[in-house]
Amino acid sequence: MELSEDSHIIKLFNYDSSYKKKFIIGTDEAGRGPAAGGVFASAVCFLDKSEDLIERLSILNDSKQLSKKKRESLYDIIKENSINSTTCIEVDEIERINILNASLKAMKLAVENVLSQAIKKEGLKNKDFLVLVDGNKIIKDFNLCEQKWVIKGDSTSASIAAASILAKVSRDRYMEKLDEEFPEYGWIKNAGYLTKEHLNAIDKYGLCKYHRPSFLNKHFAKQEQLSLF
Repeated sequence: MELSEDSHIIKLFNYDSSYKKKFIIGTDEAGRGPAAGGVFASAVCFLDKSEDLIERLSILNDSKQLSKKKRESLYDIIKENSINSTTCIEVDEIERINILNASLKAMKLAVENVLSQAIKKEGLKNKDFLVLVDGNKIIKDFNLCEQKWVIKGDSTSASIAAASILAKVSRDRYMEKLDEEFPEYGWIKNAGYLTKEHLNAIDKYGLCKYHRPSFLNKHFAKQEQLSLF
């Protein structure tokens, strides 16, 4: 299959190449919004950008734009053809440092791991790398190499899009395991987001150890107000 210059996957890789750095490390998170479970972040660096690999990644995009089946198929290709790392910050730490700081910490740990692996494998230096961070924030307390934030990076950069796939698939699998332990909350379907069914289950069964209590303050305040009438 021959890809045209206008194809989305070519645009994604061309964006990364436009920075003129030897290697790009893209990072993205999954799970900032849900009220249950940890937040995940992945980092991805493609050392090899062969035509064959780009063709195999032809459907690569923001993980939210792809079906579960397509994400799963891309997951294995990315894992096998990149230097990558995925990190989870669990609920207790999210509650302690807040979700934004937890997301950035997960990105920092994932990026540091990828950078260490890449330097060790290729004998490169930190200055050979650029980190692209999805969103409008850069990683706090990270100065190992240059970094830039990219709004909607998961639909702009190949490395960030790949990181979004790894983070999303990893977190979905994690929530499926938590669902086995607490099936009453329907996490296998809602991934911890506050759907109507999830809220109803919380009202019926209360919170469990995997919930983020700070995410439910408004809900409980509303329930308390309603109980006054």
